Amino acid sequence: MANTASAKKRAKQSVVRRERNISQKSKMRTTVKKVLQAVQGTDKAVALSTYKEVCTLADRAAGKKLIHPNKASRIKSRLNAKLKAIK
Repeated sequence: MANTASAKKRAKQSVVRRERNISQKSKMRTTVKKVLQAVQGTDKAVALSTYKEVCTLADRAAGKKLIHPNKASRIKSRLNAKLKAIK
């Protein structure tokens, strides 16, 4: 447990940051699932709009070091391939 005032503050900050990071990663994963559901339902318009959102969220997460940049690229590439398959 933190004893000094600065250590207590850093502990509080890390909790806030951890919760924010988890929230952002969860939002990205949820949006990926929405794209996959739209692809399975062959709803092209919804899939394209949510795909654009996934690209933004994945790039933002990679920029903040929440996920590896290659993982963001891989997610976008795989979803794009599935989108092209339904066209």
